[in-house]
Amino acid sequence: MVKTEIITGDVARAAEIIRGGGLVAVPTETVYGLAGNAMDAGAVEQIYEVKGRPTVKPLSLMVPDESALDRWCRDVPPAAYALARKFWPGPLTIILKSKKLEPEIVRAGGDTIGLRCPDHPLTLALLRDAGVPLAAPSANPSGSPSPKRAEEVTAYFNGKINAILDGGECGVGRESTILDMSRIPYRILRQGALPEAEIGAALRDSLTLVGITGGSGCGKTTALSVLEDMGALVLDADRIYHDLTASDKRLRAELTERFGAVYEGGKLNRRALAEIVFANPSALAELNELTHKYVLAEIDRRLTEHALNGGTLAAVDAVALIECGLGKRTSFNVAVTAPEEARIERIALRDGISREAARARIAAQKSDEWYECSCGHVLRNDGDRDAFKQKCTDFFTEVLRNV
Repeated sequence: MVKTEIITGDVARAAEIIRGGGLVAVPTETVYGLAGNAMDAGAVEQIYEVKGRPTVKPLSLMVPDESALDRWCRDVPPAAYALARKFWPGPLTIILKSKKLEPEIVRAGGDTIGLRCPDHPLTLALLRDAGVPLAAPSANPSGSPSPKRAEEVTAYFNGKINAILDGGECGVGRESTILDMSRIPYRILRQGALPEAEIGAALRDSLTLVGITGGSGCGKTTALSVLEDMGALVLDADRIYHDLTASDKRLRAELTERFGAVYEGGKLNRRALAEIVFANPSALAELNELTHKYVLAEIDRRLTEHALNGGTLAAVDAVALIECGLGKRTSFNVAVTAPEEARIERIALRDGISREAARARIAAQKSDEWYECSCGHVLRNDGDRDAFKQKCTDFFTEVLRNV
C-alpha cells in the first residue's frame, strides 16, 4: 500500500509523480480522472488494476491542446480540428485513427485513440509540466459513480494511488461526450456533458458553404452542377420549400391557420396562396417569415447530416439568400447574372411559356445590379453553356483554394 498524498496547487510535485510512473487523480471540468503517464505501459497497467477496468476497454489520452491531433493521430478530418478549436479545453473526447505511438495497452489492441483536452487550469498545467499525455479514465472503481470531489476519490482509492491533485469540486459532474470520427458517419458513442446538438451545429459550421443566388434564367443550375462535381452537397431552397409544403404537417397546419383553405386534397394551392399574399404586403412578409423558418431548419438538418458523413463542401441555391438571412452564414456568396435577352430565351424554352411571360417574370424579380451589390462575388453568364461551365470551374477552383 502506498501513501496517498493530497496535493493542493503543487503541480510540479504531481508532474514528478507522473514522470516517475505513479498515479495521480486529477480534476477536470466534468469529474476527477485517474491519471498516469500514457507512454508508460506499467503505469497504464496500474490504472486498469486499481479501477478494476477490463483491459479490453481502451483508454483515452488527456492532451494540452489541439496540436495533439497531428501528434498522435493519422487521417485527421478537417472537422476534427474545427471541433477541437470550438470545444477544447472542454468535455469532448474525439476518437481518431492512431499513429500507434502509445503503448498498445492504451488502445486495448485497437487501431483508434481518443483524445480529450480537460478544461481545468491545474490539469492543463500538469500536462504542460509533465510533458507527456495522460491516460486518465474517471477516478472511480468500474461501475461506481464518478467522483466530483477529491474527498470522494480518497474514499475510493486512499492508499492505492500515489496522489490526488485537489482542484475543488468539478462543476459539471458528468463525463465527457465521446465522438467517434475514425469512420464515417461520425457518431456519438457516449452522450456526456457536451450536447449532441452543439456538436452537430459545430460540424455544420465547419463546412465550406457557398451561397448561390440570382434571378431566373441566369444559369445558377450550371454553377451548382460544377460545385456538385467538386463533391458539394447542393441544396435548392425553393425545392425544399415545395417538398415541405407537402410533407411537413406542422408547416401545413400553420399555413392553413394563417391563410385559410389554401390546401386542396392535401396539396397546396399555390395560386390561391399567391392571390392572398401578393395583394397584401404584410401577408407576404408573414408568409416569408413562416416559410423561411421551416426551410432554414431543414437546410440545417441536411447540412449537419452531410458533415456527419464526412462532407466538407456544400452549396445552397436561394433566390432569397440575402433576405432570409442565410447569406450571413455562408462562407461566401456568388451572384449569377446574365443578359436579359438570354434569360428570356432560357426561361421560355425551359418552362414552355411565351417570351412576354418570361419578360414579365424577370421584371417582377430583383435586378442583376441588386444581386451584384449584395454578394461578394459575381459570375456573369454571357456565353454558351460550355463556356460558362468552364468559367465556373475556374472560379470555384480558385476561390475554394483560398477559403
